[in-house]
Amino acid sequence: MAGRVLIGTSSWTDKSLLQSGWYPEGVSSAEERLRYYTTQFPIVEVDSSYYFPPSEQNSELWVERTPDDFTFNIKAFSLLTGHPTRAEALYKDLDRPVGKKSVYAKDLEPSAVDEVWERFTSALWPLYQAGRLGVLLFQFPPWFHIGRKNKDYILECARRVAPLQICVEFRNHTWMTADNQTETLDFLEGHGLPYVCVDMPQGFKSSLPPVVAATSDLAVVRFHGRNTDQWQDKSVQRRFQYTYTKAELGEWVPRVGELAAAATTTHVMMNNCYRDSAQTNAGDLARLLHEYGLVETSP
Repeated sequence: MAGRVLIGTSSWTDKSLLQSGWYPEGVSSAEERLRYYTTQFPIVEVDSSYYFPPSEQNSELWVERTPDDFTFNIKAFSLLTGHPTRAEALYKDLDRPVGKKSVYAKDLEPSAVDEVWERFTSALWPLYQAGRLGVLLFQFPPWFHIGRKNKDYILECARRVAPLQICVEFRNHTWMTADNQTETLDFLEGHGLPYVCVDMPQGFKSSLPPVVAATSDLAVVRFHGRNTDQWQDKSVQRRFQYTYTKAELGEWVPRVGELAAAATTTHVMMNNCYRDSAQTNAGDLARLLHEYGLVETSP
């Protein structure tokens, strides 16, 4: 029997989405938008938490504004995944290097890094207690290559957030080369960590092949679009400016079926967040999967 499949998008407040007309007339406040979104999809991914740490107040509001069975996935704060972080995004009371516009964890005192971990997870506690928290997305940077040191760091991330759960997305091809793929998946499965399957542009050092693998009781898929021409553009909107055809989405129907057969729950997230492309494609895929009996309802 197939496990539960949840389909959603990686944003519900993106500026271009608000301009697209996806929300009905009169749905204009933050509360109204989230409540409307929950009538269309059972899950959403919060990506703003990558740029600025989440707040406990927002977590409490999200609990109030969503039904009991709604799920939030949260993208990990950039400092925690080895990315450069804007100094202004750090908590104001933490010491940071003077004169630097962006910092890495190595630029801070270990006690300050510990504090960031503690505040990041505690801000999500209201979601966890209410049963609304799905998984924390740890997307590692293109320079995070396969190796013992980086494997140990992944385990450290899982330990730091426990009892919250992480899933792991790579952006360095070495993890999934023909020689390393089995090693990578065995490592994640051995520690019960979900591997994030991806659909993304190919041919770059950051490209991962569309490998389908469930390495825990939760499987995760993220669709980034196939905008090869602009994949390395600094503009997030231009990178993800892509609308999948139904034929392209159809390629994933048996793949999602494979994941659903191997995992208790599968999260399918559309990250092609330009205007309403993600929402449109999430609905398209939900309808395709509904035809195959893999989702109970579709928008």
